[in-house]
Amino acid sequence: MDFLTSELFGPEQTRQMYGELSNSESIWLDGRLTAGEHAALVKHNRQLEPSSALATSIAEIVEQTIIASPLLKSYALIRKVHSILISRSEAGDGYGWHVDNPFSKHGRRDLSFTLFLSDPSVYDGGELTFQLLQGSKEIRLPAGHIILYPSSSLHCVQPVTRGARLVCVGWIESYIQSSEDRSMLFNLDAGAKGLLARHGRSDELDLIFQSYANAVRRLSGR
Repeated sequence: MDFLTSELFGPEQTRQMYGELSNSESIWLDGRLTAGEHAALVKHNRQLEPSSALATSIAEIVEQTIIASPLLKSYALIRKVHSILISRSEAGDGYGWHVDNPFSKHGRRDLSFTLFLSDPSVYDGGELTFQLLQGSKEIRLPAGHIILYPSSSLHCVQPVTRGARLVCVGWIESYIQSSEDRSMLFNLDAGAKGLLARHGRSDELDLIFQSYANAVRRLSGR
């Protein structure tokens, strides 16, 4: 399975967001309200009222920071970041095996992301788990770190057994729908930029960057 993890926010900014969410008197709604028909059967968590001032403020900061990240832009080839939610899971909560809906009213879901806001020391369980061809893989990241993965992935959130797990989740509509094509382009872009940093500009490297740009143009259908 293809995914990318990265630090999105430093400790100070993450602690500030976590503190605001922990002390907030905003309304936390049943998470099943934003799940599809099948996913709602296995979803047990709470979500911050999306229209609240705090939810809107955090969503804007997360969206802007994702878009400004050269690494995430190269990996996801971002057309739109949308449908951002703040999720809270306490002891006994979890989210069973499911696949994200391919669309929301805000756009296509090519990539999903989870931004961890709780320090791993304050809760147990809650691992983001992916079904692989053989076995599974569990992800539990430090606060302020994000994971991007294909929305077509079969995944779940293991039950929380202690404390509270706070995360920000959302989706990305990419210029490139195919995860295989995105992976190929990401590797090509990373390799070309690595050569540029090591050896400087060259006529040969100009051809690689030209081919990359034209591959993006062709694979995006534009």
